[in-house]
Amino acid sequence: MPVSERQLAEFADKHAWQIPFDTSPRHLAGPGDARHVTHGLSAAGWTRTSDPLNPQMVLTSPGNRHHLHFTPGPGYLSTWWQLSSEPFGDKPYWYAAFGELVPAEILASVTDALTAPPPAIQPDPWRTVDAAGWIRPDTGTAHSVDGMCFIEQRQRDSRDAPYWSVETRETDLDGNPGRILWHASFHDNTPTHLVHAFVTALTDTDPLQRGMHDRTAHYNAVQEPSPLTPQQVVDAHTTRLKTISTQAPAARRLQRLSTTKPPAPPSTSAPLQR
Repeated sequence: MPVSERQLAEFADKHAWQIPFDTSPRHLAGPGDARHVTHGLSAAGWTRTSDPLNPQMVLTSPGNRHHLHFTPGPGYLSTWWQLSSEPFGDKPYWYAAFGELVPAEILASVTDALTAPPPAIQPDPWRTVDAAGWIRPDTGTAHSVDGMCFIEQRQRDSRDAPYWSVETRETDLDGNPGRILWHASFHDNTPTHLVHAFVTALTDTDPLQRGMHDRTAHYNAVQEPSPLTPQQVVDAHTTRLKTISTQAPAARRLQRLSTTKPPAPPSTSAPLQR
């Protein structure tokens, strides 16, 4: 279901009256506008399959293969967003979970990657982490320069594929990690290019735009008046939705082809003699 003119007008109306502030680092920017996620999925053909009067929301992809659950909950460790995939052909079940204060733009990078044609070769998220200058204490972990955001690749068992965990935490005066501000995790079957999309958006040094009174994840977030006008923020959102609506059908065709088994070749053996 495409985003309606009324929905776009409501998005524009909210941002038209907000003075945008460049907010960084991204892991402290706060949740932002959730419509970066929901409008993007709607442009890709996803529909709401939950009760419209229920504050909990479920968006489902065409073909019912993927689902996004939005379930607000109490506490910093609550999972507000869960993205999941049903088993399909030879593709296994997977899920990714995100806390309340994960920036919507970073979560939207994952849903955008899911609705776009997948790459021919799965990328390596660690290369992006290294290129961003994050600190690597060992091969399976990294943290931001300010010591507040942590990326870890874990493995439950030597027979299992690794899964990814990301946390943003407060730090004490000695730099030791404290209370969790937000978390994100990716099941071990999650396609690597989705993890890569999240890590790429997370480590990007470009600021995110927030309104003057928008909630941030922490008081350490730095905010400066943005050179962007409110209209430019709205135009960027609209342009992104048009791109998604164009590329999503091609991605669905590729997914169908990748899970469709070719017909068995005709037998060349001689018929049995009776």
